[in-house]
Amino acid sequence: MAVGREGRRPRQPLPDLHVRLRSELGRIDEQLRALVSSMDRLQGLLDAVVAISREVELPAVLRRIVTTAMDLVGARYGALGVLNESGERLEQFISAGLSEQERRDLAEVGLPRGRGVLGHLIRYPDPLRVTDILAHPSSVGFPPGHPRLHSLLGVAISVRGEIYGDLYLSERLDGRSFDVHDENVVVALASAAGIAIENVRLFERVRVGAEQFQRLLLPTLPDLRPFTAAAIYRPAAEPSQLGGDWYDAVPLPDNVVAVVIGDVVGHDLRAAAAMAATRNMLRALLLHPAAPPPGAVLTQLDRALEAVTDHPVTTTTLARIEPAETGWRLRWSTAGHVPPLVITHERRAAYLLAEPGLPLGVDTAQPRPDHSRFLPPQATVVFFTDGLIEHPRHPIDQSLNDLAELASAHASLPLPEFVRVLADQHPSDGHDDMAVLALRTPAP
Repeated sequence: MAVGREGRRPRQPLPDLHVRLRSELGRIDEQLRALVSSMDRLQGLLDAVVAISREVELPAVLRRIVTTAMDLVGARYGALGVLNESGERLEQFISAGLSEQERRDLAEVGLPRGRGVLGHLIRYPDPLRVTDILAHPSSVGFPPGHPRLHSLLGVAISVRGEIYGDLYLSERLDGRSFDVHDENVVVALASAAGIAIENVRLFERVRVGAEQFQRLLLPTLPDLRPFTAAAIYRPAAEPSQLGGDWYDAVPLPDNVVAVVIGDVVGHDLRAAAAMAATRNMLRALLLHPAAPPPGAVLTQLDRALEAVTDHPVTTTTLARIEPAETGWRLRWSTAGHVPPLVITHERRAAYLLAEPGLPLGVDTAQPRPDHSRFLPPQATVVFFTDGLIEHPRHPIDQSLNDLAELASAHASLPLPEFVRVLADQHPSDGHDDMAVLALRTPAP
């Protein structure tokens, strides 16, 4: 090898560093884009799982599963087919993405039962990606009016190890076929969806059980003649909520009736037990032959609860309705409770606003004021708990006004229908249990 005059080897030609650098930067940029895309998909999946888990009604959960899956992979159409008990065909089909015209065109076709490619996924519940639906060996074509679909991504949803149904996605918005990344993210979503479905079904069983338990604690209203009365209880919308709302009505001698409604603070078994104890103690006090006015009865109740129980704070209204000269006299005392509503036969509504007094369980030494109001014949008095009116986005005055308008508009209904309307169309957000008791004075 030739050596230069200074004994050094001659320099070799340097590679084109600029070209190599651009190539390397391009590769790094591509990897970063793929990483960002994967992170976006992961974040989208996490958001989707959170959104599904927030639902507490099964129909809402199923529809949310479909729409979030569509969003994750950019699909135009989506559906979820729920299998029947035998697992051989679909008994429910929740679809999304159809236009109004497409829905009208399919109105007479009826619910898909799981034939064709849908049936293939039922028989073979492995993830399925199809680029041409009509070319699939199991395809039986599309019914009249059905959109002509090409691509399909199908994934089974399992609940407690059993196939619950299948999630179907069709037609990516960008025109491409579904790829392995789409499949992976939908499989992950389907796994979370199975847990969400199981949770909401468990919640439904717990809610039904809690509601039945709550109703067992509440009384059936006795015969209150000459008055008519009706009551209704609705549990909170939150999972496994036992409430402390309660009501009672006790007929007393000489055409007198005592009515009470209350709310024990808390939403658990302790609140429900405290509610039952409070109602039973109050009944005993009301049935005493020398029962004092409502304010004094509440004072006795407060002291009794303080002496024998570690009792939660409780709001309540106790009222006595007794004969007066040309109608009836309402005497009441309130322990921090929302005021009753009176609606006359002419549908004039007014709240019985008066000094409320402290809730039970706060200070037994404080006096409890009594109040009095004349009731004309055929007047309706509505006792209710705050779950009927509380809404985090509405001022309390607005909710009270809305309730008064609702009650006035339906005051001519028989009382069982009347209280049902109030419970169905209440101005609250439904996240607290509610109780309503309405009593109507007789005609002249």
